[in-house]
Amino acid sequence: MNNLEISKRDLSVLWHPCTQMKDHETIPLVPISKGEGVYLYDFEGNRTIDAISSWWVNLFGHCNPYINQKIKEQLDTLEHVILAGFTHEGIVRLSERLVKLSPDGLTRCFYADNGSSAIEVALKMSYHSHKNGGKEKGLFVSLSESYHGETLGALSVGDVALYKETYEPLLIRSIQTPSPLNQSIEAALEAAKLFEILLKERSHEIAALIVEPLVQGAGGMKMYHPLFLSETKRLCEVYGIHFIADEILVGFGRTGTMFACEQAGITPDFLILSKGLTGGYLPLSVVLTTEAVYDSFYCEYNPARSFLHSHSYTGNALACAAANATLDIFESEKVIENNQRTIAFMSDELKRFKSLPRVKEVRQCGMIAAIELEGFDPSERIGLKIHQYCMAQGVLIRPLGSVIYVMTPYVISFDELKRVFDAIEAALGNI
Repeated sequence: MNNLEISKRDLSVLWHPCTQMKDHETIPLVPISKGEGVYLYDFEGNRTIDAISSWWVNLFGHCNPYINQKIKEQLDTLEHVILAGFTHEGIVRLSERLVKLSPDGLTRCFYADNGSSAIEVALKMSYHSHKNGGKEKGLFVSLSESYHGETLGALSVGDVALYKETYEPLLIRSIQTPSPLNQSIEAALEAAKLFEILLKERSHEIAALIVEPLVQGAGGMKMYHPLFLSETKRLCEVYGIHFIADEILVGFGRTGTMFACEQAGITPDFLILSKGLTGGYLPLSVVLTTEAVYDSFYCEYNPARSFLHSHSYTGNALACAAANATLDIFESEKVIENNQRTIAFMSDELKRFKSLPRVKEVRQCGMIAAIELEGFDPSERIGLKIHQYCMAQGVLIRPLGSVIYVMTPYVISFDELKRVFDAIEAALGNI
């Protein structure tokens, strides 16, 4: 097999996500035959650094030997079992570990299959919990330019027009409060003030505030100060609404701490995790919540009061094995501590972009770096051009419009990371 053969077969039967398929009349697909560490290999032996962790999921490299081993071991004992009325050791162990790792007060784990599905769980759980307490609160608040997924509930609480506008008639009730303008304390306090004004007017109908802590991903890798989280959580407590932390992107060390909420010293009412949960191996997500929320559903059987939500593959044993193996690596290899050196190296590398023409801003939060460009018309498709140029240099970069971001697996070396930034700099100089 070769790249061309696989591409032809693909284009005769597949419809790819977030893709205008007509583009592939002129832009070739990139068939991948194997992965190893930070590299992806095509069928002709060419290798590419995966500088976006295959949509932000991969933590410890492709085909990590330890995670591979643990999935293979699990495969010989149990592949999957219904989680209603049944359980298995892998999910019990994973849940115990997540409760221990997460902010104090999160005591219960509810599993789904992916990030968007977990958002749906949290939204329904928040609304239903209020309803069980005798309050009808069907409105959700999110931040401007936020993104929480593409199922209908998740899409409803997002604020990226590109994804949302077409489906507006189908969506649930949601309003936005301004996100902080930048990473300063002043911007955090100003945005919190605006949120309080909203609460004074409408808290009686608001179920929850949902945020992407510290970094707003698909909305353009916008970053803000942890003080915004602590202030908005305080306001949520004062006005009796839930605080939902969507850490699908930022959880498991992306911001420099295990969970972004740690940097604000807060415990959300709902903590949503996915992506890095299995090290990028298998679909799995979890909503961690408090005993208070759990107790609001706990009763003699009553369908109207019970949380009747399910997914066929909830708590899949193979995915749990990958997740437990991922947590093993965090425990045994001092990942968060070691990442601090990579974070410092990234910071030094980013300095070269600050004075380049058409660079509006350079941002960093932990292991996430962003370079925002200005002066380009959307019709120029500058992101696509940068992607194609970097691919020719053996680096996978997938900009969000005019925002170039770097979010590599944690196992990347300094030399490999320098290659990533060299490719971006060359792209900016040649486009």
